[in-house]
Amino acid sequence: MMRALATVAIALCLVAQASAQTAATRMEGAKVMPTSEDIRAVAPVLEKYAKGVVLGDLWKRPGLSARDRSIVTVAALIARDQTVELPYYLNVALDSGVKPAEISEIITHLAFYTGWANAIDAVPATKDVFKSRNIGADQLPSASGPQLPLDEAAESQRATRVGQQFGQITPSLVQYTTDVLFRDLWLRPGLAPRDRSLVTVSALVATGQVAQVTYHLNRAMDNGLTREEAGEVVGHLAFYAGWPNAFSAAAVVKEVIEKRPRSQ
Repeated sequence: MMRALATVAIALCLVAQASAQTAATRMEGAKVMPTSEDIRAVAPVLEKYAKGVVLGDLWKRPGLSARDRSIVTVAALIARDQTVELPYYLNVALDSGVKPAEISEIITHLAFYTGWANAIDAVPATKDVFKSRNIGADQLPSASGPQLPLDEAAESQRATRVGQQFGQITPSLVQYTTDVLFRDLWLRPGLAPRDRSLVTVSALVATGQVAQVTYHLNRAMDNGLTREEAGEVVGHLAFYAGWPNAFSAAAVVKEVIEKRPRSQ
């Protein structure tokens, strides 16, 4: 009898613990972006910079459109798993011309470039924004369908180079990079190649992955990103990913731009 009571007591404790954890998780997911009044109550100068520099100047600079700045910002927030501000900037993105289908593709794309969990963490906030704006499944990209044309020569060169470098060490990485990323994900039409590159470069800079910036920035510029826009991306991300990440990327961006023909 005593054993039975002890077992029940343990079970009840486990249930209570699980319920507490679930409640804590829900509270964590319920975090909302602080208001100006909230910020002012803690750090008045932070509110000053937010209004005067970030919103009052950075977002009005002509070197990058509001739509592009929205894509860069959303990509950085997801890449860094910073979802508190995500609803606000998702609404800014939609108001700036980013389509729901494009946001859906950005989240999926970043699952590969910043980790599955980061993409999943972006889902609840995005779902709420879509619901509030009556965005349904009919406005989202299908899981399969026609793809963009593949540059067979360029992809063959890339695959051969990567295979020679890493095929003997991590064949699974080489295989998935070819079959899933470059022969599937990058060919999805829901996000234009330039925008997909913009998302990738933004995520790399935001997470300090500068070793990968050279390849992807060159790809971005091949896809239509200009020198001025590339520079503005780095300046914009200084505010959303921190000055150290921006300056670490600036040296790589400078090298890429200087090595490309001036007309590009």
